[in-house]
Amino acid sequence: MPVRTYSNWNKRASDDEEQIEPYRKYFFICEGANTETFYFEQLIDLRKQLGIHPLIDIRLMKKTEGDRNLSYPKKLIEFANQQKNNPELDFDKEHDRMIVVFDADIFERKVPGYDELIRQGEEDNILGITNPAFELFLLLHIENSWERLIKPHINEFFLPDNMGGKNSLSYRLLQQETGMNSKTNRRIGHLAAQVETAIQQEKFLNEDIHDCKGKLTCNLGKIIRMIQDDRAAI
Repeated sequence: MPVRTYSNWNKRASDDEEQIEPYRKYFFICEGANTETFYFEQLIDLRKQLGIHPLIDIRLMKKTEGDRNLSYPKKLIEFANQQKNNPELDFDKEHDRMIVVFDADIFERKVPGYDELIRQGEEDNILGITNPAFELFLLLHIENSWERLIKPHINEFFLPDNMGGKNSLSYRLLQQETGMNSKTNRRIGHLAAQVETAIQQEKFLNEDIHDCKGKLTCNLGKIIRMIQDDRAAI
């Protein structure tokens, strides 16, 4: 199996308790191998505190071995679609949802094909996109970060010198505020406890992934709120 999954579904106090199957599973698969993993593992551990329905399971697909560095968005979507047929994943195509998370910064660097990628990706998946970087979403977890950190630099995020990895403005601002290297420090995931703050502040950004060229964009808060609200059919 090329992926492992992380979940805290139905942790039982003893083996005598009845095993209950989830009504729906949300699978997250992410472009990044570290930062996103640190975050979503914490989010999964907080599922009860976040008010997620007891019959909703969240699972993080963790790439392993040769697939660990699979990051180009098109390849990531293809990989996610392939995994739905993996019997060990137990993906129910009627009820379960696959959420593919990636940055749009590569398309800001003149790589063509974004619109077609979104069209294909949304045929069978939910796409979670940050532009330019996942660290922008993490910044939103910090109280008043929109007014204090993001808005004053709004015209700087897409400058060439601010676009990639540890050179990105969102990475540097996050490190400045937390004192942590988001690429290597697992404790950065603890920001998930402030996801309600992120959901509210995300509304100041562009949440339309179909129109994100040159715009600070994030729709992960909307996706997490959708999961919180998913109880209609249960």
